[in-house]
Amino acid sequence: MSWELLLWLLALGTLLALVVQLLRFLRADGDLTLLWAEWQGRRPEWELTDVVVWVTGASSGIGEELAYQLSKLGVSLVLSARRAHELERVKRRCLENGNLKGKDILVLPLDLADRSSHEEATKTVLQEFGKIDILVNNGGVSQRSLFMDTNVDVYKELIEINYLGTVSLTKCVLPHMIERKQGKIVIVNSLLGIISVPLSGGYCASKHALRGFFSTLQMELDAYPGVTVSNICPGPVISNIVKNSLTGEVTKTLGSEADQSHKMATSRCVRLMLICMANDLKEVWIAEQPFLLMAYLWQYMPTWAWWLTNKLGKKRIENFKSGVDADSSYFKIWKPKHD
Repeated sequence: MSWELLLWLLALGTLLALVVQLLRFLRADGDLTLLWAEWQGRRPEWELTDVVVWVTGASSGIGEELAYQLSKLGVSLVLSARRAHELERVKRRCLENGNLKGKDILVLPLDLADRSSHEEATKTVLQEFGKIDILVNNGGVSQRSLFMDTNVDVYKELIEINYLGTVSLTKCVLPHMIERKQGKIVIVNSLLGIISVPLSGGYCASKHALRGFFSTLQMELDAYPGVTVSNICPGPVISNIVKNSLTGEVTKTLGSEADQSHKMATSRCVRLMLICMANDLKEVWIAEQPFLLMAYLWQYMPTWAWWLTNKLGKKRIENFKSGVDADSSYFKIWKPKHD
């Protein structure tokens, strides 16, 4: 075999490998490190057993599904949110899985904006279970309104709940983990903590703040390798977050049901979150295309990302003003439906 033929074969093999990887990326629903961990990493069924997990925002959406999947692993659960009756409903469903008893689940109503209550809530958990192995900071609220139509109090509320509330609760729990020299702090952030879109300026700001703060905290905890911080950034996921979004006034929420057809299944998102937690990944992105692609563009090609986001942002505003789900129309360009 001549050297020229060998080089041609190598080039062809490399090209085919690149095509295969491109096709895999187009079908991906998580960043490459996360998907590698799903394939070759530690399993949640091995790593997340016999632990105490405190989940905020556990009354619906991602937090609710996380409670269900964790209950199947046999963990002790602390369920927190503002609506106690919804937490009781989630608890009942967790018990139906058969792996837990009533004593294994603590319903603990909590308002992230009421920072004065966080220390007492932490003491309650420690009195009940004696330890906190994993804190999942999932509670939060979104936004759908233009800046010029929005009262500044809305931005204050978003920062109080999404950012300061999360920081406050973490500050109460972290000393216990440092004392034990082990524990996991998990932040359910958002792809909007990486990119930015119109109509969600306050939400983006709160999520960017979380990413910056907890990236710093990761470095400050370097002396405690057993205490880890994971920043999880989901894209659109089936939930009520858009329906409950703040609008131009703190007292008003969007209220309307959003189109969920373009969103990731909550069960799949939570499964990937558990993979992240089991493998102590520092940051993961969970989203279907084209949202995952947008995150990569913002990370590696920001100039192109700005251009594309401006184009899509105009359509997003048009959709909102006409009463259509802000994201759904231009998503159908990527994944059209077939009858």
